[in-house]
Amino acid sequence: MVKLKTVQDYKQGLLEGKRTALAQAITLIESKALKHKVIAQQLIKEIYPHTGHSVRIGFTGVPGAGKSTLIDKFGSYLCKNGHSVAVLAVDPSSTLSGGSILGDKTRMELLTKQENAFVRPSPSQGTLGGVHLKTREAIFLCEAAGYNIIFVETMGVGQGEMIVKEMVDFFVLLALTGAGDDLQGIKKGLLEWVNLICVNKADGDNRLKAEVTAKEYESFIGFLHGHSGGWKPQVTTTSAYEETSLQHLWKIICDYKEWMNKNDLFYTVRQRQMKAWLQASVNEYLQESFYEHPLVKQTLGDVEKQMMTGDVTMAEALEHLIKTYQQAMKEI
Repeated sequence: MVKLKTVQDYKQGLLEGKRTALAQAITLIESKALKHKVIAQQLIKEIYPHTGHSVRIGFTGVPGAGKSTLIDKFGSYLCKNGHSVAVLAVDPSSTLSGGSILGDKTRMELLTKQENAFVRPSPSQGTLGGVHLKTREAIFLCEAAGYNIIFVETMGVGQGEMIVKEMVDFFVLLALTGAGDDLQGIKKGLLEWVNLICVNKADGDNRLKAEVTAKEYESFIGFLHGHSGGWKPQVTTTSAYEETSLQHLWKIICDYKEWMNKNDLFYTVRQRQMKAWLQASVNEYLQESFYEHPLVKQTLGDVEKQMMTGDVTMAEALEHLIKTYQQAMKEI
């Protein structure tokens, strides 16, 4: 239950960098209660001038690729080198109960102990792309609270990664050894969207296998992008337990940011993120407006039953629902 405060209370707490205030503000924007939504939107408007200064980094990859462990070690490394790191991690929600495990905070033991770090797990609530519906707003809140590096960790479900790409500046795919099989299961589009492929867990007996896998990815990326201009996705091996590997990872990200600024592309990317946010907000509003309308709710059940019995086709059912909604809107 969100404890209602004034917008100025939330704003002051955020600008003072209080983690409790940040956690409460994120809970506020994730709330579906109308009274909370009004305050949340006012808060986003108030803190907007204090946003935009961070580096937003997305991490995706199949379960078991080591996302949480790498973020834990990498984030701790950055904190020890003067940065402030916020992690927005998303856990899958049950489609039946809506609940989720929210275990990322327990898996990131090192990072949660850092004074200049903030870790926030949120349920996906069925959102495509393995992110929470309000992740964009949460990024702004973290920036207002003074965090200059923000990690967005997805569930790695393999769907809708473009949603993540459109809310971060740098997108990382964590892969494992055995690229011959993995490449078959990775969408071509994903390899075009990511900025960096990290073959993870490249330590101990697995180091040589990881290096071989990285070369296979490099060959595939070279074939995919050819001699096209621009930033070609990089491929590297990573180990969460070797500081030199973490240093190298950060250098690649810094090189990318420098390249973006040199080519006047960073602002363009941020503009694209804002457009994507607007489109997502419109879609959220329309979907909620449609399904929450009392007349549509009443009609939907009847139409579904008619479809099941074969009395109406899908096209007829859709047309009836849309007409019902349009008529309801005219009467408002």
